[in-house]
Amino acid sequence: MRNTKCHIFRNNLIKPLKIFVFTATAVLLTNACSFHEGENSENCALDYEQKAAADSTDDSAESLVKEKDMMQGDAIKKLELQPVAKPITDHNPVMVQRFGADPYALVYDGRVYLYMTGDKLSYNPDKTVKENTYSNIDTICVISSDDLVNWTDHGTVYAAGRNGAASWGNNSWAPAAAYKNIDGKDKFFLYFANNGNGIAVLEADSPTGPFTDPIGGALISRETPTCAEVTWLFDPAVLMDDDGESYIYFGGGVPSPDKADNPGTARVAKLGRDMISIVGDPKPIENVDYLFEDSGINKIDGVYYYSYCSNFNVTPEATAKLGFENGEIVTMKSDDPMGPFERCNAVLKNPERFFGRGGNNHHCMFEFEGQWYITYHSRILEEKMGIDGGYRSTNVDKLLLNDNNEPAASKGTRAGVEQLRSVDPYKEVKAVTISHAAGINTKQYGDVAKECGSGDMILSGLSDGAWTGVSGVDFGDAGAKKIVFKAQGTGAGNIRVCLDLPSADPVAVADVNAPGKELMEVSADFAETVTGKHNVYFVFEGEGFEVYSWVVK
Repeated sequence: MRNTKCHIFRNNLIKPLKIFVFTATAVLLTNACSFHEGENSENCALDYEQKAAADSTDDSAESLVKEKDMMQGDAIKKLELQPVAKPITDHNPVMVQRFGADPYALVYDGRVYLYMTGDKLSYNPDKTVKENTYSNIDTICVISSDDLVNWTDHGTVYAAGRNGAASWGNNSWAPAAAYKNIDGKDKFFLYFANNGNGIAVLEADSPTGPFTDPIGGALISRETPTCAEVTWLFDPAVLMDDDGESYIYFGGGVPSPDKADNPGTARVAKLGRDMISIVGDPKPIENVDYLFEDSGINKIDGVYYYSYCSNFNVTPEATAKLGFENGEIVTMKSDDPMGPFERCNAVLKNPERFFGRGGNNHHCMFEFEGQWYITYHSRILEEKMGIDGGYRSTNVDKLLLNDNNEPAASKGTRAGVEQLRSVDPYKEVKAVTISHAAGINTKQYGDVAKECGSGDMILSGLSDGAWTGVSGVDFGDAGAKKIVFKAQGTGAGNIRVCLDLPSADPVAVADVNAPGKELMEVSADFAETVTGKHNVYFVFEGEGFEVYSWVVK
């Protein structure tokens, strides 16, 4: 790794601007965006209309601006910030650089990993966006966090299709994940649906892959006993029980209108100790009222809770009797992981109730550090992009428990959850760890990630005014004096470090000048020692370079 030091700011050159303030709106409407397959995990092309630019008519302010520009040159020329798809005060959706649906949470080693269906835009011949048919989905998005606000992008597992680990399958929908210590080593298992016709399983030595197909075919198919008659053979969920046994839940669909109130298409099977086989025949889960899809399973205080999404045939009379509506997340409970289950509570209404746009409702309930949460998808990202095509993004909110410690009615929000802990900037932070972003892409970094889709990632696709945000960074009382980035590429530009607002005056600017094909360190002194807790924003000028990480000293 080469090293170059760029001290852009000098304390004797910095003069505060007391009048001029550059502002940008937090929420802006967007034009259509596109995602691309291949090595790049492309983000929304956030080519929104920029609606914010502060004009100052005060002569003294203009003089100060000109003086500052003369002293610091092009490094601090005014940039028009690229607008963001969610306000900086909101935490949902958790990822804006790609769509991600049908989220499933795996808690491992102090982090929450979310695995999501990789929704990708499809286009009509006239370049307008098609309605999402899910037929082009063959990847699974992976992100993780230890604070539930800043999420590290781990890329997209190439799960199915010609280039996927399970190349025999066409699609990878609705993933579920689990891990188990086998022969003294933690192994990770990723289950997903090959459209509506079977369940696949992949395995890895890391929660981010690389994933491989250990059996070369479906774990559960229409040849599996009791499964031929399941309308939609998809949507797996996995329970790792306290006694070391494991179970898989799956199925859905309404065979005919007359069976809408009790479709009979839910199944449960015991997994083998290897996690890549089943023991015995899958068993029907009986009397699942108005089942549609979306298996879920949790164990709370020794009680097993099976959960699902209701279908769209729930009558007003049924709602009055059962307590849930169309497209709502509903729970059942049992003292046995394979049932029988009895009715319990409705948990989460259709996203339309909270956000104005509805559709299928897919969830996962999980516990992290003593608090229960529910992750689910909505369409608030596509709405901000000016799209109305059923493309979904993932939210996280608190799950409420009632006095009996049962999952109970909870709310979907744009604000999301509170940050659980501060970010330590004195430890290297991946540049793809972000809470907010605009105008950026991420792409696979390193040969393994490029081949398999998931793993190490790098921030890419940068241009003037693109930016990322990291929430709740604690610089401590002693404070930091400089910041060091690792970057690569043949282009040039700079990285501006702003505190608390992306439109704030930078406290440091690091020049990036054709760092080359290998990572190179570039650094900048802070104008003044930075102390305390801040939201940190990195605003980019230039193009043709990529950023891998940052750390302060």
